[in-house]
Amino acid sequence: MQYVSTRAGAPELGFEDVIITGLAADGGLYVPKTWPEFSKEKWRSMRGKTYAEIAFEVMEPFVEGAMPGDTFKKMIDDAYASFSHRAVVPLTQLDANQWLLELYHGPTLAFKDVAMQLLARLMDWALERADRSASIVAATSGDTGGAAIEAFKNSQRTKVFVLHPHERVSSVQRRQMTTTGSDRVFNIALEGNFDDCQDLVKAMFAHETFRTEQNLAGVNSINWARIMAQTVYYATSAIALGAPDRSVSFTVPTGNFGDIFAGYVVKQMGLPIDQLVIATNSNDILDRTLKTGRYEITGVEATTSPSMDIQVSSNFERLLFDVSNRNGNEVVRMMSGLKQSGAFEIAAEPLAILRKTFTSGRTDEDAVKNIIADTLKTSGKLIDPHTAVAYSVARQTASESPMITLSTAHPAKFPDAVQAASGIHPQLPPHMADLFDRTEKFEVLPNDLTAVEGFISKCQ
Repeated sequence: MQYVSTRAGAPELGFEDVIITGLAADGGLYVPKTWPEFSKEKWRSMRGKTYAEIAFEVMEPFVEGAMPGDTFKKMIDDAYASFSHRAVVPLTQLDANQWLLELYHGPTLAFKDVAMQLLARLMDWALERADRSASIVAATSGDTGGAAIEAFKNSQRTKVFVLHPHERVSSVQRRQMTTTGSDRVFNIALEGNFDDCQDLVKAMFAHETFRTEQNLAGVNSINWARIMAQTVYYATSAIALGAPDRSVSFTVPTGNFGDIFAGYVVKQMGLPIDQLVIATNSNDILDRTLKTGRYEITGVEATTSPSMDIQVSSNFERLLFDVSNRNGNEVVRMMSGLKQSGAFEIAAEPLAILRKTFTSGRTDEDAVKNIIADTLKTSGKLIDPHTAVAYSVARQTASESPMITLSTAHPAKFPDAVQAASGIHPQLPPHMADLFDRTEKFEVLPNDLTAVEGFISKCQ
C-alpha cells in the first residue's frame, strides 16, 4: 500500500515512512493511494471474531508489505490487552433503535486510546527499524494528550511534547497529562485555544530546519495510523448489528473530523453504512459548512464539551481531497483561502457528494445538559457532554437503520459538567483514584512559535 499527500506536492510513501512522517512535507495529510474494498463474504467472515481478530482483518490492507502478519497481530493483541472491557468497545442499547458505542474503556477513559495504544507500538517498531529516535509533538483539546502520554511514556525512542490550551481543558484531562512523573514527557499550556495549538504544531512541521534537527514525529490525527485504527470499531459494531446484510448509521461528536472520517473510510471499503451524522456543539463550523457549502471560521466558544471547541478541522482536508476527485490543486486552493481569509467555498460537485454521504446537526449547551439528565432517567446510563452532543443529534435524525452514537469519553473526565446536569458526581476508576493527589508539571507559554520551539530545543 502506497500513500499520497492531499496537496499532491510530496512524494508517495510506504506505510512505515507514513507512520514516522505524520504531516506531509507539502503541508498535506497522507491517505492511501486507493481504498481497499471488501466483499460481503469478507465482512460476513468476521462474525463471531474478537475485536483484535477483526482489527487485523480490517487494517491488514493498509500495512500490506510493511511488516509480517504475526508482528502486526501481536501489536494489536498487546494494544487492546490494556482495555478494561473484554469486548474493548461494547455496544449498549438505549431504546428500540438507538445504540451507544462505548469507546472509553482504555487506560485514559477516552476514544483516543483505541488508536494511540496501537500507534505507540507501530511508532516504536518503525523507529527501531530506522535506528532513530523522535520528538513527538502533539496538540490536544483534552483527550489526545493524555492518550499519547500514556501510550508513549515508557518508549525509549521518543520524547513527548504536548500543547494544550491553558485553562480550556477539564481538570481531569489536564492532570492525566501533567502528573505522569516521566522525564520523557513535557507539557505546554499554551495561552490560546486548541486551534492555536494545532497551528503551532503544523508550523513546526513546516519549519524544515527545526523538524530535521528535532526529528519531529506526529501523533495527532494528522497521522494516518490514527484514522486506520479508528475504522475498526465501526466494523465491529456494524457486524454485531447484522452487517453486511443490514445497514447501520452512526452519529459522531466531532471537532477535528478524524473520528467520523474513519467511518467514511470503512464505508469506502464496502461496509454498508446508511448515514454518517456529524454532531457539533456550539462551535458548529462543520454543520454550517454542510448546510451552506462555505467553510468559515467565526471564533471559538468555550463549552462543556471542550474536545470539540475547534474551528480548524484538520481531517476535513482528507475528505475534501477524496470528494474533489483527489485533485491536490483544488485542496491547495481551499486551504490557501482558509489561511488567507479564514474561509473557502466548496465547489458544487464535491459539495453534492458530501451531502449525499453526510448529514449534520448542532447541540447547544442547554440541550447538552438536558440530554444528560434525560438519558440517565430513561436508560440509567450516565454520559459525558461530548456523547450528549451526539446523542441529542442522533435522536433528532430520522433513521430506518439502527443508529449508533459514538460515546467518546467516560463521564468522570468531565465531572463538573456531568454533576451539574445529573446531580451525580461520576467517580474515576481505581487506577486513577489518586489523580488529584499527584504532583503536576507543566510550562505555561505564549502563543508564539519561537517560544515553543525554544522550549522544545532546551528539553532535548
